[in-house]
Amino acid sequence: MAFPHRDSVQRAVDLLGVLLFDADPSAVARVLSSHGEPEVRLSSSDVAELRAAAVELRAVFAAPDVASAAAVLNRLFAAYASPPRLTDHEEGYGWHLHADTADDGPWGAWLVTSSALGLASLLAERQDVPGGLCASASCGKPFAHTGGGSPRRYCSPRCATRERVAAHRAQKP
Repeated sequence: MAFPHRDSVQRAVDLLGVLLFDADPSAVARVLSSHGEPEVRLSSSDVAELRAAAVELRAVFAAPDVASAAAVLNRLFAAYASPPRLTDHEEGYGWHLHADTADDGPWGAWLVTSSALGLASLLAERQDVPGGLCASASCGKPFAHTGGGSPRRYCSPRCATRERVAAHRAQKP
């Protein structure tokens, strides 16, 4: 079965990758646009709100085990989410679940609730942590565990290769 919330999880990973390291409004808008948000115009206060939400969501990716990740997600739901509801506000997207207060609510609440919903679904499906933070000391970006195979330690093949090369060079006499 295909994971139904893959898009919201990948959007969260991509947004956190920008918001936690470079909160430039145009970079954030590009990520949102690449994930289907039409005509994104962000003020500096919108970006500050999104950045604060990203810091809170980072705790899900930093969780050391599934119980800790679930506790963080439950805390986020309690703080941000309204009762879940079905909506079809996006043309062509169809009916989908929302846990935020309004279709045009604040950016931070939208990021937390939509991301937490996807991450919670991923946790429930896999019965494991939904993601992690890159093990590269020079990176630390979040990544999601959406596929099978061995658990990931790095956000990208580039980071994994950089760490392997560094370890290999450190072993040379």
